[in-house]
Amino acid sequence: MPTFQTVRGMRDILPEEAKMLNYVVSKAREVAELYGYKEAITPVVEQYDLLGAKSGEEIRSRMFTFKDLGDRTVALRPEFTSSVARLATTTLRNEPRPLRVLSVGSVYRYDEPQRGRYREFWQSNYELMGSSKPEADAEIILLTNSLMKAVGLKNYVFKLGHMGVLKGILSQGNVDDRVQNSVLQLMDKKEYDEALSLVDSERCREALRGLLNLKGRSVFETVDKIKDHVREYDQALAAAENLREILKLAAESGCQIETVEAGFARGLEYYTGTIFEVYIPELDIALGGGGRYDKLIELFGGEPTPAVGVAHGLDRIMLAMQTQKVFREIEKEKVAVIAVNEKLKIEALKISQMVRDAGVPVEFEVMSRKVAKALEDADRRKMDYAIIVGEREFKKGAVVIRDLAKREQSIVKIGEIVEKIRG
Repeated sequence: MPTFQTVRGMRDILPEEAKMLNYVVSKAREVAELYGYKEAITPVVEQYDLLGAKSGEEIRSRMFTFKDLGDRTVALRPEFTSSVARLATTTLRNEPRPLRVLSVGSVYRYDEPQRGRYREFWQSNYELMGSSKPEADAEIILLTNSLMKAVGLKNYVFKLGHMGVLKGILSQGNVDDRVQNSVLQLMDKKEYDEALSLVDSERCREALRGLLNLKGRSVFETVDKIKDHVREYDQALAAAENLREILKLAAESGCQIETVEAGFARGLEYYTGTIFEVYIPELDIALGGGGRYDKLIELFGGEPTPAVGVAHGLDRIMLAMQTQKVFREIEKEKVAVIAVNEKLKIEALKISQMVRDAGVPVEFEVMSRKVAKALEDADRRKMDYAIIVGEREFKKGAVVIRDLAKREQSIVKIGEIVEKIRG
């Protein structure tokens, strides 16, 4: 018989890790509720044309694409924004603006597997559609700050940039959109020399090159240096001023922004304004990132609609939590229930249900093992208590409760079992 392994880049999420994933998902949903975001569940499989429209060549080349039985070209979603933009132009088109949407689930990209990167991975995705104001950008950054805080991460830092600065220089240098996209994708990968080699205009090249090393003692000083550097590029100058407004709103609302990078770019083609990523010092991979995309909904046939969003890599957040050792889920007492013989099984099941109804997890002995073996198994499964339903005790309306850690046991009335376990 063959031994089957997972497909490369995919993985099994085993119980302990699944517990952490569900914890992070629950925090993502709690944060969504605090900020007024409502969850929408979109299909894993979408039309290729939808997903590929503005994802960028890098993402398009790594999509899981196939023909369905109707000979239609479809793909597994590589991210959520295109699906939510489709919703905004169809089912949700008449909803009041701004539209705030959360999506949580698995996404798929044919990337080279490495630490913190899989071909199937989990994201929580937030989209705010309908506002062009800097407070909308600030909200998405503050929301991300809230999620990092909610899962217990420490010393996380934000990096900000603005696609409008880069695109403003390229557009004024008459670089066409297709070349612009290639330049920005290469800059996203920090392949700056190759990126600049695609730009014909020497003046434009020098303006971009000059941005790469701009730094200040504070993020606001960096923005001032960017403004001074691009003063001859009207669109880029307006973008830098927009970045300053967003920074001011986020910083004064309690979010610590550590870095502004003038040459920072993200690979998705649809970004038009502010972009950002969040990191912890111990890992060199972004835990989440997003930005403004003001033209995507119009591209899909909707009304011109400004929008901003963020995707958080839940697998990476879990890795960060493990790295910083901050996962402290509130553990409930776990209980094994053991009937000493076949005649008492029904009564033992009733007691199990009573304890479960009180919110205490119970594993019932379903293997008909002798009490000694069942207790060994309960120990191995890291149960906290064992409830032993024996004939003599049951006739008196009681059971034996064994504290498996202390190796102590006592006889307890059935009506007092939960109080004893929790006490």
